[in-house]
Amino acid sequence: MAEHEPHRKLILFLSVAIPLTIAALFRVKIPGYDFSFLPPIYASINGLTAALLIVSYVSIRNKKIEVHQTINKICIGLSLIFLVMYLLYHATSVETHYGGTGFIKYVYYFILITHIILSIAVIPLVLFTFSRALAGNFERHKRLAKFTLPLWLYVAVTGVVVYLMISPYYP
Repeated sequence: MAEHEPHRKLILFLSVAIPLTIAALFRVKIPGYDFSFLPPIYASINGLTAALLIVSYVSIRNKKIEVHQTINKICIGLSLIFLVMYLLYHATSVETHYGGTGFIKYVYYFILITHIILSIAVIPLVLFTFSRALAGNFERHKRLAKFTLPLWLYVAVTGVVVYLMISPYYP
């Protein structure tokens, strides 16, 4: 297994450490900073990531391997930028509660909960998929990418949807 997954331990560590760090930092509030401008920026990053994932998929289907590789590296970079902005905002801002009522409230929470759960699940999927490509193990990369792409795309798109639904309730 080790020769097939050279970064396995690091990926597993990051897959646990990232969500735990986010959960822990949600309890930390750093006063005196105003990062209230970040949510539309990181929502836009999610939208851009979603669009680029589609372009990446079209690229590989058209045998444009270098374009596919470059776009996926950009998507991973955008995800890291998103993560930093997301943490900065939540560490310095009061919690915003969704104010919708009725059926739409249940829709919002369904989207939010599935977004959160799948955003945790997609971390190891993205990292293992990327690691397999880096290692030149393209058959295993392709098999895993069939699961990774739709989940990552769902997380990116629902990130935008969650933002659009909660944005009227920001202070």
